[in-house]
Amino acid sequence: MKDGKIPNPNTIYPIAGYDKEIYVKPSITNPNIIVGDFTYIADSEFESHVTHLYDWNGDKLIIGKFCQIASGVEFVMNGANHQMNAASTYPFYTLEGWDMEPPIASDLPLRGDTVIGNDVWIGQNAVILPGVHIGDGAVIGANSIVGSNVEAYTVVIGNPARQLRKRFDNELIEIMLKFRWWDKSIEEINGLIPILTCSDLDKVKTEIKELIDKS
Repeated sequence: MKDGKIPNPNTIYPIAGYDKEIYVKPSITNPNIIVGDFTYIADSEFESHVTHLYDWNGDKLIIGKFCQIASGVEFVMNGANHQMNAASTYPFYTLEGWDMEPPIASDLPLRGDTVIGNDVWIGQNAVILPGVHIGDGAVIGANSIVGSNVEAYTVVIGNPARQLRKRFDNELIEIMLKFRWWDKSIEEINGLIPILTCSDLDKVKTEIKELIDKS
């Protein structure tokens, strides 16, 4: 291992002497935010990037392993939604003094959990809207507003975010999803770095297929 150190998913600051990039998982205090090992954000804290996450909605933010989250990213949760099937969208029930009980769940546009896969790169100032599911290996362009699901290994950009391209051909995407390198041990992943960082995708495809066949 580099410098004789073993990567530790439970450390908050993975870069010595630098506090503007943290591993997210060990910093989480909200039980409705679930984050996998080695996912990081380019900031000194994470939870302020998750807005409108209220217990009464029951939704969760679930993020996989090895995700890369740039500065300024916001995850907007279901608590930001207002009633859309009534004459007014004004949330009287949330404010003191108004005679209104909270709407029943079916009267609110609740979209469920927000789920981010593994090895997802989310660019600077992107906004992920409630209930979105983003597949493994996807890339979200800077300043994108993501309001619909994103397939695995797909690059999306814009407002609203639209597919720019697939990162790989369908065969390699299928291989990567089957291989699931992020679920392997630290030692195995360390040994896979030459493959995972190789730009010769035909070589990558061949070598990972061989590893799958051996497993």
